[in-house]
Amino acid sequence: MALPAPASPFSRSVRPALTFDRIIGNSPAIVAVKSLLAKIAASPASTVLLCGESGTGKGLMAEEIHASSDRCERPFQNITCGALPETLLESELFGSERGAFTDAKRQRKGLIEVADGGTVFLDEIGEITPALQIKLLRFLEERAFKRIGGSADIRVDVRVIAATNRDLEHAVRDGSLREDLYYRLRVLPVRVPPLRERLADIPPLAAFFVDSYNEAFHKRVHGISRGALARLTAHGWPGNVRELKNVIERAMLLSEGDQLTEADLPPSLGHGARPHQVELPAEGLDLPRLEHDLLHQALNRSGGNRSRAARLLGLSRHQIRYRLKKSTRSRR
Repeated sequence: MALPAPASPFSRSVRPALTFDRIIGNSPAIVAVKSLLAKIAASPASTVLLCGESGTGKGLMAEEIHASSDRCERPFQNITCGALPETLLESELFGSERGAFTDAKRQRKGLIEVADGGTVFLDEIGEITPALQIKLLRFLEERAFKRIGGSADIRVDVRVIAATNRDLEHAVRDGSLREDLYYRLRVLPVRVPPLRERLADIPPLAAFFVDSYNEAFHKRVHGISRGALARLTAHGWPGNVRELKNVIERAMLLSEGDQLTEADLPPSLGHGARPHQVELPAEGLDLPRLEHDLLHQALNRSGGNRSRAARLLGLSRHQIRYRLKKSTRSRR
């Protein structure tokens, strides 16, 4: 039976203002996300899951949840799970005892223990191995763990914010993610919208990056021309906010005027780039299964709203209703 999280030994008397000012934008999509993040930061929630494409700012949002919570005076520890092999990742998370393995000459605390009272951010959570998934699940349920080579349980009070750009439901279906871990992680899921769903935020984001690079590069660029903004807004932004930042950085490095213009942007940007094409694998594919997966991915991204899911797939509400019924019948 899972044990309740222990009471925190750290003060919770001072709560910072919930501003989230570092998340730039006022589009309906991002305003809704900031509102949800503020509620999460103010809550006692111990596990949060940020879902969204690469480059959408999930790391920044995790930092803002921590900074706007009453855990802000305690550590914020982060790690990219997909960047390390299993044994090293386990050691980084849970620590190790002296003599636990070769070169373990002293006891070492892991990030979870160091972050006691604060927040741990686990990026690319969908990349961890099955063996480590079991240990992480145990920690999430009991807020207790053992260092590598240790026998004593160590209990901590941390908020865990996990992030992924993968479809975790699909990962559960294909067996790469434990179902019980998935449901334990998604107690409070937050869908982070891609930049193409918040085009109104491109001008303030671009202006913010211009100001940042003015300071970094000692330049005096005053804004962006209408033509350049039109090109930025017309682009599909597969790399999201990270790609926009890189484009502005390039433009600032190359610009010789006091305003960014179309000439400073990459030639292909916003000029009708070819839509993404799906290539048929040599071994073929299961088309009904593919349609079923796409339908449910669209529903997940739209929070179950069929009208928004239909728009994502280029269908009418009647068409998606028909296809969902057909998909359900074919899966029985």
